[in-house]
Amino acid sequence: MCQRCFWATGVTELETVYHDQEWGRPQKDDRVLFEFLILEAAQAGLSWRTVLEKREGYRRHYFDFDPEKVARISTETAEAMLLDPAIIRNRRKVESSIENARIFLQIQQEHGSFAQFIWQFVDYQPRQNHVTDYRDIPAETEQSKAMSKALKKLGMRFVGPTICYAFMQAVGMVNDHETSCTAFSACSAAGAQFSLD
Repeated sequence: MCQRCFWATGVTELETVYHDQEWGRPQKDDRVLFEFLILEAAQAGLSWRTVLEKREGYRRHYFDFDPEKVARISTETAEAMLLDPAIIRNRRKVESSIENARIFLQIQQEHGSFAQFIWQFVDYQPRQNHVTDYRDIPAETEQSKAMSKALKKLGMRFVGPTICYAFMQAVGMVNDHETSCTAFSACSAAGAQFSLD
């Protein structure tokens, strides 16, 4: 029988599959990192289930999370997006996602990749937190505060320390699966083999 984290028990199949196959797996593909930057910002104030249910809508409107195409979204196109219930229709979130895409591209240009920039906040190695009780998982850490500060300084929005920590969890910069969860050891093994090279 598959043992899962507390948050992934008794939830929708969409959430279960996300927990089992994606959450906490170390990611270095810039397109995947960009996707989670968009989705975590979209989640602010909402449930992750809501975001997952609208993920396909985001894939469609955000050109399968191509930052170059997103950075070129016009005001007219953004207005049309806000009429579509397939995404979260929050003007500030949509407008900031387009501006964040432009900054994302600047970071890529300066650092060679967004991965090279973002992984510095955990010294380029996934952190294994060995969580035994989900209630011990923090909402933010010193690393997420540092990431937030750096991204905000560059002009990004919807990148507060809590959003940044959720991003870090999603892309495997930290392994916050409970140690009793089947996925903990898989993510731990993936972390041990992780390299940006």
